[in-house]
Amino acid sequence: MNFKRSDFPEDFLFSAATSSYQIEGHSFGGAGLTHWDTFAATPGNVVRAENGDIACDHYHRYEEDLDLAAAMGLDAYRFSTSWARVLPEGRGTPNPEGLDFYDRLVDAMLARNLKPMATLYHWELPVPLADLGGWRNPDIAHWFAEFTTAIMDRIGDRMFSVAPINEPWCVGWLSHFLGHHAPGLRDIRAAAHAMHHVMTAHGRSIQAMRALGMDNLGAVCNFEYAHPANDTPEAAQAARLYDGVYNRFFLGGLFKGEYPADVIEGFTPHMPKGWEKDFGLIGQPLDWLGLNYYTCKRILPDDGPWPGYKEADGPLPKTQMGWEIYPDGLHHFLTWTHEEYTKGLPLYVTESGMANADTPDHPDQERIDYLNTHVAAAKQAMDDGVPLKGYTFWSLLDNYEWALGYEKRFGLIHVDFETLERTPKASYHALVKALAR
Repeated sequence: MNFKRSDFPEDFLFSAATSSYQIEGHSFGGAGLTHWDTFAATPGNVVRAENGDIACDHYHRYEEDLDLAAAMGLDAYRFSTSWARVLPEGRGTPNPEGLDFYDRLVDAMLARNLKPMATLYHWELPVPLADLGGWRNPDIAHWFAEFTTAIMDRIGDRMFSVAPINEPWCVGWLSHFLGHHAPGLRDIRAAAHAMHHVMTAHGRSIQAMRALGMDNLGAVCNFEYAHPANDTPEAAQAARLYDGVYNRFFLGGLFKGEYPADVIEGFTPHMPKGWEKDFGLIGQPLDWLGLNYYTCKRILPDDGPWPGYKEADGPLPKTQMGWEIYPDGLHHFLTWTHEEYTKGLPLYVTESGMANADTPDHPDQERIDYLNTHVAAAKQAMDDGVPLKGYTFWSLLDNYEWALGYEKRFGLIHVDFETLERTPKASYHALVKALAR
């Protein structure tokens, strides 16, 4: 690596991230069905109809995985909890095996001097709640607060940090407007409701954790830099609206008590009744903000209905996901978020990494290069005055990459999905050396 630990302040945290459904194995431990189980069981939704039944079997192998995380020299470990593992019906009586698992998992982190950085929800909605409309139902804010209390009453005393929901854009837009993730809807009314309710659920969850006496609570949003695909005013306007839906909508709700005017212009006919009155709930005071960043997009106008934009192919080198590699976007979002929204609040890079067609003996130089350029962009933002406090690599392990099954590999550690053998990649070994200096 081109960087080393001593380039950063002593309290700067390096971590790696995973998510529950992607690694644990959801067929174990009394977990209830999620909408990802039913989405994957529907032909055409997921590559080879692959699901999270076994995944990386982290449920049984977490000690080995945390040993690898600690041996890398990490300071913290970002993980998520499964709503359906804790509350199989989404509400009501908790599953003792689920609570016990997260209890053991957190204690195992602490035993290895890894600070637990929890995300409550990383997309695995319990089926009984999906049957009631899921994120389209305004009651989900109260259901999510109940889940928050159930899990954090058990493990909240040992958390370093907690965020309620990972990547609200994916929960709302990707899953209810574009239809690429569960529940797989393509409906603007469903998207408008889900985009708003993910924010009210965030607010209720923060309130529930504050009521438990917890602190160091934040939010985690994902960001994509939107380039106009050509020099026309129409392309510039389309890229601006893409930025509004993807980036400004959630930050506006969290930090400005409003949604962007250009987005609301299209959303207004479809929004839940009384949505304008919810910003006091949505804007609960936060202790930090996490930014997930991977790529940029090239945007063109489109003749169809609102939002009237489409993506075009870009010229930069791409990852296995087909995503352009654009580290300048990370620098942009760190500085822009600090100046326009958070204004001094601690920031964390909560996900950063790339998918590559890795094998255990692959030289892995592409991932090393990706991390070098993105860490450099983050360091430059710090030098420019951004209060960045940590950097998290996605992902610790190759895992279940949602609708793309098991073929897209983001891990610093290779997983053989037949034998479940773990093999650290060259990027892992490079980080061991960088974090030891």
